[in-house]
Amino acid sequence: MHRPAAFRQDDLARLHAQIEQAPLATLVSHGEQGLLATHLPLLLETGEGDKGTLYGHFARANPHWQDLAAGAEALTVFVGANAYVSPSWYASKAEHGRVVPTWNYVAVHAYGQAEVFDDGPRLYRLVERLSARHEAGRPRPWALEDAPRDYLDGLLRAIVGFALPIRGLEGQWKLSQNRSPADVAGVRAGLLDSDDPQARALAATMNDSGH
Repeated sequence: MHRPAAFRQDDLARLHAQIEQAPLATLVSHGEQGLLATHLPLLLETGEGDKGTLYGHFARANPHWQDLAAGAEALTVFVGANAYVSPSWYASKAEHGRVVPTWNYVAVHAYGQAEVFDDGPRLYRLVERLSARHEAGRPRPWALEDAPRDYLDGLLRAIVGFALPIRGLEGQWKLSQNRSPADVAGVRAGLLDSDDPQARALAATMNDSGH
């Protein structure tokens, strides 16, 4: 990831929080089958003094897991709030007009090599945790126990799990930090006035970051 100093984010707690907030990651690797990308919900598990470990699973029919099993390095991309920034929002547009459009966003990249597994009990625990995470807060959360066990066993045989210890972790919070305070205020106001929920979420992120 190209990270200009103004946008660089290295705070481990904030990087982990962004991973937790991203419902769907993109996992990319390059191995014997070439460049592959798969979109997956992932779980983050953290321990004292480490960058954390990501857990997820592929459909067994997806050949991507085979490259991971062979040792291919993986990149996982977590994209947060993002939105188009109009140059008309900049106060400096009225001063000199030397402004152009851009895109503001929050993103985290995690790198590592995965351990692939397919034993039933471990896969069951993984799917159970993923389901519990995304069912949390629902009035009547669904649980694995709600489905017949023989049906679940068949589904578990159709997936392959992985654990990916994070070796490298990079973040970029591109929130107009390279603009003047007046320009930043204009961007924030423009985002808040948008009908796009992503734009309003990005404005909130700018407030939380002190930009």
